[in-house]
Amino acid sequence: MVEQGVPLRHRQRPSRGRIAARRALALVVLAAGLAVAVWLVVSALGSVGGGGEKQAKPAAPVAPPVLKIIFPEGFTREQMAARIKAVNQIARNRRKINPRLSAKAYLAATARARTPATFGAARRNLEGFLFPSTYQFEPQTTSRQLVKRQLQAFEENWRKVDLEYARSKKLTPYDVLIIASIVEKEVSAPEERALVAAVIYNRLKAGMNLGIDATTRYGLHVPGTEPLRQSQLESDNPYNTRNPNITGLTPTPIANPGLASMQAAAHPANVDYLFFVRKADKIHHFFTASEQEFNNYLAANGVG
Repeated sequence: MVEQGVPLRHRQRPSRGRIAARRALALVVLAAGLAVAVWLVVSALGSVGGGGEKQAKPAAPVAPPVLKIIFPEGFTREQMAARIKAVNQIARNRRKINPRLSAKAYLAATARARTPATFGAARRNLEGFLFPSTYQFEPQTTSRQLVKRQLQAFEENWRKVDLEYARSKKLTPYDVLIIASIVEKEVSAPEERALVAAVIYNRLKAGMNLGIDATTRYGLHVPGTEPLRQSQLESDNPYNTRNPNITGLTPTPIANPGLASMQAAAHPANVDYLFFVRKADKIHHFFTASEQEFNNYLAANGVG
């Protein structure tokens, strides 16, 4: 009840500005609530997998380990295969890596393959064409891929060899490669490469046997640590250039030469030497054009 005589007080309606402010505040609160709800859903999806476990971020790809193999100048095909076997063993023992390269596959890949086009692209044993160098490879590198790289390196270096003089002496590119392999196996002192090449050229011109032990050892598989027996020196093996009846070059290179020996084989020294023998220091050679002087040197130094 309302006492008589006392008038009612009219309620005061809020202004339009206040109504707008209230609405804005309500919208802000609503938006904040929605944002929190979305964040909760996203967090739940990101942290819970199908089995309730946290999902790890995908790992960045890891580069495969890089290995290397060194083939010295003068190594034969078989020595290179043995080096592959040794490097594989080191990789397994020290780095716990098992490379795909194998000695068996390497020998198979180099047994009968196409040679560079300069040599007629014939199929032959790749002895001489397997350029000696340091090669990097990955665990998944195959023996065929390594051989391909060696052949590419060979062609790159062979293009640096000027064959004009050799052609003037009726020698083919393969002849020069054979000579280069003999030079590589015989020479320890770099300055003697062109001299040994000259002896080979001169003996070929004279129709003489080459008389080089390294070729005989290659053909008969006699290591340098063993002396050659008389029966081996008399062998009719085509690589036995110590046999006076076997003249000319060997059927194939006897090793894989480096660039320096290739260039020496293409450009022999301008000398008349026909004989040479290793000196007592096991590094340098005695050279002469006289057979008598050669025999005198052998007798005086206990060689022969």
